[in-house]
Amino acid sequence: MMSVDTPARPGDEASPEFRVETGVLATMRRIQRPSRLRNRELLLLLFAFVVNGAAMVLVQLGAIGEVQPGPLVAVAGLAVLVLVLHGGLRVWAPNADPVLLPVAVALNGIGIAEIYRIDIAEKLTGWGAASTRQIVWSAIAMVAAVLVVALLKNYRVLHRYTYVFGFIAVVMLLLPLIPGLGLNVNGARVWISIGGVLSFQPGEVAKIALAIFFAGYLVRTRESLSMVGKTFLGMRFPRLRDLGPILVIWLLSMAVIVFQRDLGTALLYFGMFVIMLYMATGRTSWVLIGMTLFVGGAVVASQTLSYVNGRFRNWLDAFNPDQYEAWGGSHQLVQGIFGLAHGGLVGTGLGQGQPAITPLAESDYIFASLGEELGLAGVMALLGLYLIIVARGLSIGFTAQDDFMKLLAVGLSFTIALQVFIMVGGVTRVIPLTGLTTPFLAAGGSSLVANWIIVALLLRLSDSVRKPGPMVGAAS
Repeated sequence: MMSVDTPARPGDEASPEFRVETGVLATMRRIQRPSRLRNRELLLLLFAFVVNGAAMVLVQLGAIGEVQPGPLVAVAGLAVLVLVLHGGLRVWAPNADPVLLPVAVALNGIGIAEIYRIDIAEKLTGWGAASTRQIVWSAIAMVAAVLVVALLKNYRVLHRYTYVFGFIAVVMLLLPLIPGLGLNVNGARVWISIGGVLSFQPGEVAKIALAIFFAGYLVRTRESLSMVGKTFLGMRFPRLRDLGPILVIWLLSMAVIVFQRDLGTALLYFGMFVIMLYMATGRTSWVLIGMTLFVGGAVVASQTLSYVNGRFRNWLDAFNPDQYEAWGGSHQLVQGIFGLAHGGLVGTGLGQGQPAITPLAESDYIFASLGEELGLAGVMALLGLYLIIVARGLSIGFTAQDDFMKLLAVGLSFTIALQVFIMVGGVTRVIPLTGLTTPFLAAGGSSLVANWIIVALLLRLSDSVRKPGPMVGAAS
């Protein structure tokens, strides 16, 4: 060991030369690592572009026997917007996760190709075609993602406005109930009309605002929700007076079922809150209480509300001829199941199935449409892509620097996971069918914008997690 009085030699850790060299290497690592992340993202994006372009070409060859340049040019335009977002990440969030964006792009492109295939079957063109609107909404959603990444410099700003986001969520949920503004679509009142031309689903924005509100609220109250209570059967249950938050959210969810006739959105909101509550407290009792409340509420609603009762009858007795032929019966559900069965293991091939036979094949039943043409192997690959998004989001949460980031990342990730479970579970008859959209795949502008904003928020959070701290050993 070198004594204090011994002069430092070149190469020794105490020497100025070593400190300068260490500082240079640290600086180079800080510069090169983000570059490697973005280069990896670019390579994955190029692969996603190839997959999306190939899907569009195969749809055209399978459905009409020729390749038309128009749809390919439109998809190429979206690719340019994606590259703009990629370039923005290099500048504003160089340490962001390199996988989230390519996976979202792949899902979005495959959804557009399948929607276009259904438009061909239904002979829809121009603005009347769902694929045209989907491409326009995809462009709007990507621009929104660019704005989130560019403007949200510090995610902690969201924590500062916790109750503002809670207020925004409540307003968004109430908008469809305003006479003259709300629209009744397929029995559910979850849409609003803007100028009599544009329709929008404010509940999609509400889910993001609620995730931010839940994260901020639970950070402030987690001590009282997790530390106090009585132990029963090895689990600590909360005091009655601490049940207030979960009861309020449960009542809000029940109100969505009763007044907006939307079982899926209610399940999404309540499930997101229960999961975030569990993450904040680590108490399994909250999950049991939440499940008991929602299942009990759903059972009561199925006995008292005709809308919910019809959903349950379609689920439990789908193949009964009387139920199949009834107005609002199980015809759509059964057609979707037949479509999945027709696809088998490897599918009929893009453009070669008959997905348009199922009502709302481009929106509620996009998963069944893809299952028919891509088969079990194809839909398992799609579920794998969703699993990647959720896993990367959870990884961001588990490595978060503070509790707010942890809860927000987990809440946003489970929002995607719950949507996929609710829709895929409904189409495959695991649970009653509800009116949510399958993220990125299904036709629906509101859903696209909201889910791209979720991806942008996760990218911004991942940049904060991965951002290196002050250089250690750098020369002063």
